[in-house]
Amino acid sequence: MNEKSDKQIVVIGVGNEFRGDDAAGVIAARKIKKEKLPYVKVILQSGEGTALIESWKNADLVIIIDASRSNAEVGEIFRFDAQKQKLPKSFFNYSTHAFSVTESIELARVLNRLPPNLIVYAIEGKKFETGASLSPEVEKAIERICPRITAEILSKAD
Repeated sequence: MNEKSDKQIVVIGVGNEFRGDDAAGVIAARKIKKEKLPYVKVILQSGEGTALIESWKNADLVIIIDASRSNAEVGEIFRFDAQKQKLPKSFFNYSTHAFSVTESIELARVLNRLPPNLIVYAIEGKKFETGASLSPEVEKAIERICPRITAEILSKAD
């Protein structure tokens, strides 16, 4: 990042590690944290609405990673720019969180508390039961999504 040394980038991994594919966001965020990218703060969240909104306070760029259940192919990756479009509620309607990522973002929109840049990545899951393991398709999607997010961060960091 050239001259703006105070730029803040936040990556938020949302999910529950004990509910199978719901752990996708948390696992992906941990992998990104290992990259030790400059100006990047990685936060792991359960998805609780007010905590999610607070976690991106003062950030210039926020990237949220979460699992979705939209009847798409398991392991499919979706990218949404929350500043340019509303997130499809059907993607996060299964939520194991108090209320979904979509509802948190829409609440922040109404309260005028969205960060200037908010990107949401969703990985389509299939197993969300307590005690389930990560499905192989979601494991592969995590391996594909991390370099993609890292590249996006680096492209916006300059």
